[in-house]
Amino acid sequence: MKSSVLVINCGSSSIKYALVPGAEGQPRLAGVAERVGSSDAFLKGIDSRGEHFEEILPGADHTRALEAIFEHLEGRRPDVVGHRIVHGGEHFTRAALINDDVVTAIDQTAALAPLHNSANLEGIAATRALFPDLPQVAVFDTAFHQSMPPRAFRYALPEALYRDHGIRRYGFHGTSHAFVSARADALSGIAGGWLTAHLGNGCSTCAVWEGRSLDTSMGLTPLEGLTMGTRSGDVDPGLHAHLARQLGWSLQRIDEVLNRGSGLLGLSGLTNDMRELEAAAQAGHENARLSIEVFCYRIAKSLAALSCALPRLDGIVFTGGIGENSALVRENVIGHLPHFGLVLDRNANTETVRGREGRIDSGHLAAPRLWVIPTDEEGRIAAETRQLLDETTP
Repeated sequence: MKSSVLVINCGSSSIKYALVPGAEGQPRLAGVAERVGSSDAFLKGIDSRGEHFEEILPGADHTRALEAIFEHLEGRRPDVVGHRIVHGGEHFTRAALINDDVVTAIDQTAALAPLHNSANLEGIAATRALFPDLPQVAVFDTAFHQSMPPRAFRYALPEALYRDHGIRRYGFHGTSHAFVSARADALSGIAGGWLTAHLGNGCSTCAVWEGRSLDTSMGLTPLEGLTMGTRSGDVDPGLHAHLARQLGWSLQRIDEVLNRGSGLLGLSGLTNDMRELEAAAQAGHENARLSIEVFCYRIAKSLAALSCALPRLDGIVFTGGIGENSALVRENVIGHLPHFGLVLDRNANTETVRGREGRIDSGHLAAPRLWVIPTDEEGRIAAETRQLLDETTP
């Protein structure tokens, strides 16, 4: 029987979890603790009966929130804990069994993702204290992209910045791109070349050839690349100096605006929720319409650029909250790529909604395939955790 894996995704004020069972037929328990560290912290999730629950956890820190999570596992003690770690730098090309040396390496990489890695380390510390006898594994968002060649991951900057400070492109959403590209291989019966588009509040694209990432849209940080919910994506690097000189903005304010006040929210002036933007655009809101146009065009532009990394294009895979739900976004993105020979089946595209896996192309044998595949990052983290555990257990 497979090991049961408790997947932990620890943020600065939230903890997402999923107990991925080892036995067939057992339900997956999942939920999230939100507003951790505040007076109105709470835990919500789905139990083994498929029913929703919510528990108030006033003032709970990460350890108390994890204790509450364990209480809701209904006596199903995991065999191993798999932690999602956002940034592994160049230290980690695959999952790693957590020990003091691994914790130190994650901490040393925290400067590249200060909001994420520090929170991830809090989750590791709390879980190790609560379950010191359980093996724990770190699974890195960046690891899948460590197969990128130097021509894809190097910036055109002085060598010393890379050699001495690790300034290069790393990429993120690795577990999602790995999962959906592997699923596309299995569904299509080929280990081929896929362009994958993970579209949610955070967005990235990836070129995958025979299961290996060859290029991706995010870079040193998750800010590079596509227009996202609240992140700007690519801007002129000179923008930072311009805002500082002309408007007197501090680096902190620039960082805040580019990460939390831009993207769909900034363009529309309304919201970062694609469902609300589509409704507003249909009602005639010009900035909502523009935000969708920019969003879709930037995705298509990125996919076209990433196709240069592939020896052959077998298809495009859409995933993530927007990628799985928005027929309009998928149609608009594909509409910007007429020279790729893509043939969209509009009926199939309209009927494919979140949670449903399916092809949305015409089925023409000569045309690249178009897939909508719901991502399962927790499942991928559990699979990598099990694989490492099997390799390291005598």
